[in-house]
Amino acid sequence: MIKTPRIFHFVFGLHPQTEPFHLMHFLCVASCLAVNKPDRILFHYQHLPWGPWWDRIAPFLELRPIEPDGFISSFAYDDPGIRPYRYAHLSDIARLEILIEYGGIYADIDTLFIHALPEHFYDYPFVMGQEKVDWSAKAARVAGGSLCNAWMMGKPGADFAKSLLARTYESFDGTWSAHSTFLPYQLSREHPDWIHVEPRESFFYYDWNSEGIRSIFEEPAPNLDDVYSIHLWSHMWWDRKRIDASFFHAGRLTPAYVRFARSTYAEYARPFLPQDISPDRLGYGMHSAKAYWENAVWTCRKHLGRIYREKKRP
Repeated sequence: MIKTPRIFHFVFGLHPQTEPFHLMHFLCVASCLAVNKPDRILFHYQHLPWGPWWDRIAPFLELRPIEPDGFISSFAYDDPGIRPYRYAHLSDIARLEILIEYGGIYADIDTLFIHALPEHFYDYPFVMGQEKVDWSAKAARVAGGSLCNAWMMGKPGADFAKSLLARTYESFDGTWSAHSTFLPYQLSREHPDWIHVEPRESFFYYDWNSEGIRSIFEEPAPNLDDVYSIHLWSHMWWDRKRIDASFFHAGRLTPAYVRFARSTYAEYARPFLPQDISPDRLGYGMHSAKAYWENAVWTCRKHLGRIYREKKRP
């Protein structure tokens, strides 16, 4: 019987890289290497990363240039809030094409690997995990549930992956989740023999809402013995200006934070921080004080903005 190959895939750089490869991305790949011990890691990219963290991890990767999908590249988005994330939809197509061709395990590069996958996973034709459902979306109610495509695993040419790719083109409407999470759930109900579905805790223990993000980056770790990897939902908090879900942002995820913070992410990422990186604890204290002050300012702004909006209502 053909097994899923021990090849891990990451897709990156589907828009120009104006910033260096981030520590979070490095720790994703470093944790994958240490935890899963893959035979190969294929790094699929359009625009090549750069920077010191990239220089450290690149020797462990097989680089595979890709071209963005023409249909998604030219799609006219109705929602201006989704349009900046076109690169994510390009990746939705690329990851399925990659798994169909090579087989293996795909994960978003804002993943942290915790425990190795069990051996029997490699016998399934395809694997996805459940996630928290946004029932406000019509597509969610039609589908009846949600499987997140931020982590997928399958054999080359898997029927589930081929059907999902074909139906993605048929149903793509420019929304965030209709094709990427609700459609896979619907397909899993139609063809349960094509896929093994893992419970939410396996790959998406933390939700994409503010409570989930706070639990990842600000609160101590619970027992994660049954968790294989954590998805970090970076599009919800990466930009310093986006404070609707969290005050945490990419600028706060530093080597000092990973070394000294008492949070879930820091605790589980710490073993993969290179030993020659020696951040200063005093410097981290100053960094934390700055973050505390930032939080206070942003809290006041959000509160005042809420008062202003309420006064403007007729």
